[in-house]
Amino acid sequence: QVQLVESGGGLVQAGGSLRLSCAASGRTFSNNAMGWFRQAPGKEREFVAAISESGGSTYYADSVKGRFTISRDNAKNTVYLQMNSLKPEDTAVYYCAASLVARVMLISSAYNYWGQGTQVTVSS
Repeated sequence: QVQLVESGGGLVQAGGSLRLSCAASGRTFSNNAMGWFRQAPGKEREFVAAISESGGSTYYADSVKGRFTISRDNAKNTVYLQMNSLKPEDTAVYYCAASLVARVMLISSAYNYWGQGTQVTVSS
């Protein structure tokens, strides 16, 4: 059974940092792109960041570019999202996702496996 388990969320003040982790089990995703999405209350789920299978290509939403960094450790079957300079508008449930293709994908329908989400709350 494939599982993606996020961790690292929490409450942080504006300007602070958090590091999210997503550990995969049940199969290896070293040949697959991985991504992070988020969903704020009353809003649609939105793309945050994605990384190719090797980590050589990354892509970010304009709203997080320069503040967030996605990375992966294929030996650990884990993907990370380092979030710096957090803002109240970053408050959301953050989801990890795995695609069945190697290249970076920006839309949620391209991802086949999803985690349960981790809450990130940024206070002003």
